[in-house]
Amino acid sequence: MDSIYLDNNATTRISDEVLDAMQPYWRDHFGNPSSLHLLGQQARHAVETAREQVAALIGGVSREIVFTSGGTEADNLAILGTLAAHPKKRHIVTTAVEHVAVHDLCRRLVKQDYRVTFVAVDSQGRLDLDALRNSLDDDTALVSVMHANNETGVVFPIREIAEITTSRGVPFHTDAVQTVGRMAFDVRSLGVSAASLSAHKIHGPKGVGALYVGRGFRLRSQSVGGHQERDMRPGTENVPAIVGFGAAAELARSRRESDLSKTAALRNGFEQALCERVSCARVIGALDSRICNTTNIAFEGLEAEAILIGLSERGLCASSGSACSSGSLEPSHVLQAMGIPDPLTRGAVRFSLSRDTTESEIDRAKEVVSEVVNKLAAFSA
Repeated sequence: MDSIYLDNNATTRISDEVLDAMQPYWRDHFGNPSSLHLLGQQARHAVETAREQVAALIGGVSREIVFTSGGTEADNLAILGTLAAHPKKRHIVTTAVEHVAVHDLCRRLVKQDYRVTFVAVDSQGRLDLDALRNSLDDDTALVSVMHANNETGVVFPIREIAEITTSRGVPFHTDAVQTVGRMAFDVRSLGVSAASLSAHKIHGPKGVGALYVGRGFRLRSQSVGGHQERDMRPGTENVPAIVGFGAAAELARSRRESDLSKTAALRNGFEQALCERVSCARVIGALDSRICNTTNIAFEGLEAEAILIGLSERGLCASSGSACSSGSLEPSHVLQAMGIPDPLTRGAVRFSLSRDTTESEIDRAKEVVSEVVNKLAAFSA
């Protein structure tokens, strides 16, 4: 039985073009990019080419890209590095629905006597901009707000937030892991100070990401070692993975518009069919402001774990929320912050598509999900 993979917000399948680009750097071009000999300089050239490709995807320039091990490290570097560069400031502003890489770090910082404002969202997952604006003060070191939520797909008004932070002279970091490559994202027009990126969300390899560091954004390294990555992230670069990131970025840039329209149409058809076939289905989040590939559907009165097991037995892969929280029995902090009632929260399932998702897979998914959920609903009646 062929599987139907609808968990692309967790990770995507690596593209053939990306894998081909990486292959020579595992064995043939294996030099250390910091070495002066030929093999080292071949590796250095490959890293810098990838840096240019990633920068081009977000409208930046290569010197603004710092490679990391992924989006989580990029988030940590942005927040902790900013605090280290502004030691007299003890206030951070974020949202109540951030990815755990930001959310849990900020909760830890509270225990270290930092003040953290977790700005609220409404029942549709939309951010309260007035609350964000009013939370800023002279002690604010950084605002960190995700571009799109990883569980609901709801997109935040990044440009408007940047205008607010710029007017107050406060740096602004966004976790753009779920949006870069899936929708338009240009650091210049958006006005962000820093942005976190991840390769494996755009059909690149796992274990590599980047932090966009805009001009004037003060950051202090959180590691001690060599002088790699502009002294911000020491350690020998993972050349094959970085090359793969570059290739994935190039592919995403060339295919973004066509991928967006195709994926949105498949997502919308899938969502509509389930709401028609399953009486207990409720779509979570603002329908008019989401990334094209994501739908979070709550099946009222059911348990997500039982749904996911039933789907998996039929070959369909989905999730109950962030992959970084898998295995946790705790309810989603995102849905709780939105004020979603508990009978809905417990039965919420995230389906996320990619450019690889086909119409035939979605047609099969409509049948599988409706059959599994209706069967569970009949048992629980």
